[in-house]
Amino acid sequence: MSQFLRFKYLHFLSVVTALSLITSCNKDMSISLDEIDEDIAVTFIDSFTVNTSSYQLNYLPASATSNVLVGKVQSSDLGSVKSTSYLRLMMDSYTDNIPEGAVYDSVNVVLKPNATRYYYGDTTQVQSLAVHKVTQEIVTTNILSSIDSYNAPAYVTGPTIFSNQKFTYENTALGSVQFRPYVNSIDTISIRLNDSFGKDIFDKINTNDYNVNNVEAFHAYLKGIAIVPADNNTAILGLNDTVNVHINYSYIGSDGFKVTGKKILTNYSPSYQYNNIEYDRSGTPFAALNATNRELSFQQTDKKAYIQSGTGLVTKIKMPSLREFMNNENISINKAELVIETESLGQGASPAPKSLMLMVSNKNGLPVNFVPTPFSTTIQEATYVEGNDVGENGKYVFNLIDYIKNINSNRYIDTDLLISTASSSLFSTVNSAKIANENGKPKIKLNIVYTKFK
Repeated sequence: MSQFLRFKYLHFLSVVTALSLITSCNKDMSISLDEIDEDIAVTFIDSFTVNTSSYQLNYLPASATSNVLVGKVQSSDLGSVKSTSYLRLMMDSYTDNIPEGAVYDSVNVVLKPNATRYYYGDTTQVQSLAVHKVTQEIVTTNILSSIDSYNAPAYVTGPTIFSNQKFTYENTALGSVQFRPYVNSIDTISIRLNDSFGKDIFDKINTNDYNVNNVEAFHAYLKGIAIVPADNNTAILGLNDTVNVHINYSYIGSDGFKVTGKKILTNYSPSYQYNNIEYDRSGTPFAALNATNRELSFQQTDKKAYIQSGTGLVTKIKMPSLREFMNNENISINKAELVIETESLGQGASPAPKSLMLMVSNKNGLPVNFVPTPFSTTIQEATYVEGNDVGENGKYVFNLIDYIKNINSNRYIDTDLLISTASSSLFSTVNSAKIANENGKPKIKLNIVYTKFK
């Protein structure tokens, strides 16, 4: 047989190695191409030891996400997730442009859905939001220049506000609203605020008070607002990060008719608008997983594995035997795919994340890098492939050929992988994915096609 034909035959007979996570067998089998002194063979092996665990990320950036994320959801496996949005305010103009003779009418906050009309949870129920006056200055933190810089994950690139941070606000709300979030048709959500709050600002403008004369003075006077969901809410909504506060007034025009107008306060900067995301896993398999106890084995979580945006819940995988396998100089990897199956169909009120990424963590669990698209520097994202109602699971597929070929290089020594939602949604949504289970093991497989040279 000619060498050319033998390679074509090799491609035809290529065997896919399915490596089920948590599974460990001892099997090494060579398949001959013919009966004449071949020096090439297709080999099947499934003797890898791979382990999974649940892992809690820290230092999740939550500012400048372009999302005002507000609401609360509850699930039996993961407990509750609640998101409160904070923002600084500024005036549209620091000049007194209110017409002479105008009188104060009302004040209201205007919220609009974001471009994607994002929601998560049950939107058929009545939701409640309240606006509170912030009493503590909203500031960013830069862990890259502090003593904690060695704890900075790869996704922290500069000053930010983290999702676990809180700033104090008045207990009594300035105003609240109840509504049904008809996500596809709702235009605005208007929250009427306390008149004493609005009139005080109106009067200060009319009297040219120092507190409304410049940005710094106004921030000292009004440090910001917090948009807080009620504890019995059933959905989390994504709203536009351009939030307006309308100071409404009226006056008699030159024609003798009543004219209405408004002074507008808006968010000061995306850097000072962020979402505080709280989770409560009490009574769930993940109750012991938190910011201090950051890793639980698959067995400790009742053999359940999840990925959840917003809260920083990821799945950690270890493949120690893969490194030994790649030390074999007589093999050549042709294809390598990591396939992650999920139980959700990816539709409805609790959709699966649109895409996942793989972070590279060091021996202390700190994310130090990302798995790139093969032979590039861009972060690889595996897009969700929907399942169906006849038993086929949804799945994500990563191309790991570059990662596997370099697994024994300095780039990946003493590292593991963290399965996470893609970077944008990791910080701006609460979408979750439950990894499918088969025979008490998570359905995550590494499929490898390789050539073995004798």
